[in-house]
Amino acid sequence: MTHSKQDIEKAILALCVARGVGKTICPSDAARALAQEDHTWRALMPSVREVAQSMAQAGQIAIYRKGEAIPDHDVSGVIRLGLPRPL
Repeated sequence: MTHSKQDIEKAILALCVARGVGKTICPSDAARALAQEDHTWRALMPSVREVAQSMAQAGQIAIYRKGEAIPDHDVSGVIRLGLPRPL
């Protein structure tokens, strides 16, 4: 089953809000939340990362690596997603 961009955005945002400011989620958490079966979540990962990147560009979330916010265009490698931290 394919999921719309809005479905993925809702899943990412709900998980980030539930975790709270200063805490992060793994993109796979969102993919697993959307997957109908345990073994299908990996196929969702490219879409989750793509949607997360656009959400970061819009300022809805931030992308983190090793606890530091990274530019929204640098989503390769190990990343975490979370609410933007206040300045």
